[in-house]
Amino acid sequence: MSGPRQLAGIALFAAVVACVPLVTASGATLNFVMMALYATLIAQAWNILGGFGGQFSFGHALFFGSGAYIQAIAQLQGGLNAWAALGLAVIGAAAVGLFIGGLSFRYGLKGSYFALVTLAFAEVFRIVALSVPFTGGGVGLMLPLREAPSNLQFATRAGYLWVVLAFVVAALLVTWWLRNGRFGAWLQAVRDNEDAARAVGVNPFRVKLGAIGISAAFMGAAGAFYVQVFQYIDPGIAYGPSTSVEALVGAIVGGVGTLWGPVLGAVVLHLLADLTRNLFGELPGINMVIYGTVLVLIVIFLPRGIAGLGLSVRQLWSSAKGGPRG
Repeated sequence: MSGPRQLAGIALFAAVVACVPLVTASGATLNFVMMALYATLIAQAWNILGGFGGQFSFGHALFFGSGAYIQAIAQLQGGLNAWAALGLAVIGAAAVGLFIGGLSFRYGLKGSYFALVTLAFAEVFRIVALSVPFTGGGVGLMLPLREAPSNLQFATRAGYLWVVLAFVVAALLVTWWLRNGRFGAWLQAVRDNEDAARAVGVNPFRVKLGAIGISAAFMGAAGAFYVQVFQYIDPGIAYGPSTSVEALVGAIVGGVGTLWGPVLGAVVLHLLADLTRNLFGELPGINMVIYGTVLVLIVIFLPRGIAGLGLSVRQLWSSAKGGPRG
């Protein structure tokens, strides 16, 4: 799909989803769409670094939790308007990403080493959040219920849906830019072969640092959004493994390094989670079981993810036609 057609697809997607609250007032429907968009946002954030940059992170909750806590602390203890706190949360999460990236990429960490570093830092931040008073310790922080415009807490789910849709559209536009722009070409060159990229004048350190900063910013936005929707955050939610797993599995299931893969993966996983919840109730850990099972199946049977299904089918069909005939 060419660049202009991709932009047209993003515009159509935004228009259709934005009209959902105008078509139905069902709380269940709006909640499903809102949470599917939230899952899309974190999957797309992971995809920017993991899919395009080839830097697989096991601890993306580090940036999610940082954004969530900055949002809550800025409102509760700093007295900031929620919209100003949101900007601070995005910037703060990006700064954490640049710090982690600066340490990791400066010393050449990549692959499993980089994945373990992000996981380790997420755990360090979780322990710190449990220990210091301004995060509420193990009790966490709870936001008071206030409606917009002074807060991001709306009277209905429609307001939340439009806010998270704006974040998702921004992430899709950044992904489109990575697929069609010079920086994206540099990033993919670094992903494929750092030495070859360096030989043609690309600076791998700066390129990867830019990617982790952008990725962390979107995760921080997701964390800030989560705080506004649920009005509560604690160290386990902020820095626990479930958010990291949901982000990476959504991107891998949908198709890493693609524009629409994280959208498809997030929607499919959210559908499966809802169906399982209806069948088994709130069974502890059932989401992680689902994500693990789906991930294994996708890796075995659809290594390109759902977005690559068409290409995989065409290749199988071509192989079958070109095979030995009896």
